[in-house]
Amino acid sequence: MTKEFEDKGNNYTIHENVNIGEVRVADEVVAIIAGLAATEVDGVESMAGNITNELVSKLGMKNLSKGVKVTVDETSVAVDLALNIRYGCEIPSVSEKVQERVKSAIETMTGLEVSVVNIRIAGVNMESE
Repeated sequence: MTKEFEDKGNNYTIHENVNIGEVRVADEVVAIIAGLAATEVDGVESMAGNITNELVSKLGMKNLSKGVKVTVDETSVAVDLALNIRYGCEIPSVSEKVQERVKSAIETMTGLEVSVVNIRIAGVNMESE
Protein backbone atom coordinates (compact mmCIF):
# COMPACT_ATOMS: atom_id res chain seq x y z
CA MET A 1 0.00 0.00 0.00
CA THR A 2 1.74 3.16 -1.15
CA LYS A 3 0.91 6.67 -0.11
CA GLU A 4 1.29 9.55 -2.51
CA PHE A 5 0.52 13.16 -1.76
CA GLU A 6 -0.63 15.54 -4.46
CA ASP A 7 -1.17 19.25 -4.14
CA LYS A 8 -4.40 20.17 -5.91
CA GLY A 9 -5.01 23.76 -4.87
CA ASN A 10 -6.15 23.74 -1.24
CA ASN A 11 -6.91 20.01 -1.22
CA TYR A 12 -4.43 17.21 -0.72
CA THR A 13 -5.11 13.78 -2.10
CA ILE A 14 -3.92 10.74 -0.21
CA HIS A 15 -3.90 7.64 -2.43
CA GLU A 16 -4.32 4.55 -0.25
CA ASN A 17 -5.61 2.26 -2.96
CA VAL A 18 -6.14 3.69 -6.42
CA ASN A 19 -8.48 0.80 -7.35
CA ILE A 20 -11.06 1.93 -4.78
CA GLY A 21 -10.78 5.69 -5.06
CA GLU A 22 -9.08 8.63 -3.43
CA VAL A 23 -9.29 10.54 -0.17
CA ARG A 24 -8.97 14.31 -0.40
CA VAL A 25 -8.22 16.47 2.63
CA ALA A 26 -8.62 20.26 2.48
CA ASP A 27 -5.91 22.33 4.15
CA GLU A 28 -8.67 23.95 6.24
CA VAL A 29 -9.34 20.50 7.76
CA VAL A 30 -5.67 20.13 8.71
CA ALA A 31 -5.81 23.59 10.31
CA ILE A 32 -8.94 22.67 12.29
CA ILE A 33 -7.30 19.47 13.54
CA ALA A 34 -4.27 21.50 14.69
CA GLY A 35 -6.40 24.14 16.42
CA LEU A 36 -8.55 21.63 18.26
CA ALA A 37 -5.54 19.58 19.36
CA ALA A 38 -3.79 22.70 20.67
CA THR A 39 -6.76 23.86 22.73
CA GLU A 40 -6.97 20.44 24.44
CA VAL A 41 -3.66 21.11 26.21
CA ASP A 42 -3.95 22.35 29.79
CA GLY A 43 -2.65 25.92 29.99
CA VAL A 44 -3.86 27.00 26.55
CA GLU A 45 -6.70 29.48 27.05
CA SER A 46 -7.54 30.01 23.39
CA MET A 47 -6.22 30.42 19.90
CA ALA A 48 -5.21 33.94 18.93
CA GLY A 49 -6.37 35.28 15.59
CA ASN A 50 -6.17 38.39 13.53
CA ILE A 51 -8.77 41.16 13.73
CA THR A 52 -10.95 39.52 11.06
CA ASN A 53 -11.13 36.28 13.05
CA GLU A 54 -11.95 38.22 16.22
CA LEU A 55 -14.84 40.03 14.49
CA VAL A 56 -16.17 36.77 13.05
CA SER A 57 -16.09 35.21 16.54
CA LYS A 58 -18.01 38.14 18.05
CA LEU A 59 -20.69 37.77 15.37
CA GLY A 60 -21.27 34.20 16.47
CA MET A 61 -19.59 32.44 13.57
CA LYS A 62 -16.91 30.33 15.20
CA ASN A 63 -13.79 29.85 13.11
CA LEU A 64 -12.20 26.56 14.20
CA SER A 65 -8.93 27.28 12.44
CA LYS A 66 -8.42 30.69 14.09
CA GLY A 67 -4.75 31.32 14.90
CA VAL A 68 -3.53 28.46 12.71
CA LYS A 69 -1.52 28.65 9.50
CA VAL A 70 -0.85 25.39 7.69
CA THR A 71 1.56 24.94 4.80
CA VAL A 72 1.32 21.57 3.06
CA ASP A 73 3.86 20.55 0.45
CA GLU A 74 4.25 17.22 -1.35
CA THR A 75 5.62 15.30 1.62
CA SER A 76 5.04 17.25 4.82
CA VAL A 77 3.03 19.79 6.78
CA ALA A 78 4.34 22.90 8.54
CA VAL A 79 2.08 24.37 11.23
CA ASP A 80 2.21 27.86 12.76
CA LEU A 81 0.04 28.44 15.84
CA ALA A 82 -0.76 31.64 17.73
CA LEU A 83 -1.84 30.90 21.31
CA ASN A 84 -3.17 32.71 24.36
CA ILE A 85 -1.74 31.08 27.50
CA ARG A 86 -3.24 31.01 31.01
CA TYR A 87 -1.34 33.19 33.49
CA GLY A 88 0.95 31.17 35.76
CA CYS A 89 1.60 28.33 33.32
CA GLU A 90 5.12 27.46 32.21
CA ILE A 91 5.30 28.58 28.59
CA PRO A 92 8.07 26.13 27.52
CA SER A 93 6.23 23.16 29.05
CA VAL A 94 2.84 24.08 27.59
CA SER A 95 4.40 24.81 24.18
CA GLU A 96 6.15 21.43 24.09
CA LYS A 97 2.90 19.62 24.93
CA VAL A 98 1.07 21.57 22.22
CA GLN A 99 3.73 20.69 19.65
CA GLU A 100 3.52 16.99 20.51
CA ARG A 101 -0.30 16.93 20.56
CA VAL A 102 -0.66 18.80 17.23
CA LYS A 103 1.96 16.65 15.48
CA SER A 104 0.37 13.44 16.73
CA ALA A 105 -3.20 14.50 15.85
CA ILE A 106 -2.36 15.54 12.27
CA GLU A 107 -0.22 12.49 11.55
CA THR A 108 -2.78 10.09 13.04
CA MET A 109 -5.84 11.60 11.37
CA THR A 110 -4.44 12.44 7.93
CA GLY A 111 -1.34 10.32 7.41
CA LEU A 112 0.60 13.45 6.45
CA GLU A 113 4.03 13.90 8.04
CA VAL A 114 4.42 17.01 10.22
CA SER A 115 7.84 18.60 9.72
CA VAL A 116 7.51 21.51 12.16
CA VAL A 117 5.06 23.03 14.65
CA ASN A 118 5.93 26.66 15.38
CA ILE A 119 4.25 28.40 18.31
CA ARG A 120 3.82 32.12 18.90
CA ILE A 121 2.53 33.18 22.30
CA ALA A 122 0.21 36.05 21.39
CA GLY A 123 -1.16 36.77 24.84
CA VAL A 124 -1.54 35.81 28.47
CA ASN A 125 -4.98 35.53 30.04
CA MET A 126 -4.80 37.31 33.41
CA GLU A 127 -8.41 36.61 34.47
CA SER A 128 -8.85 34.45 37.55
CA GLU A 129 -11.23 31.54 37.43
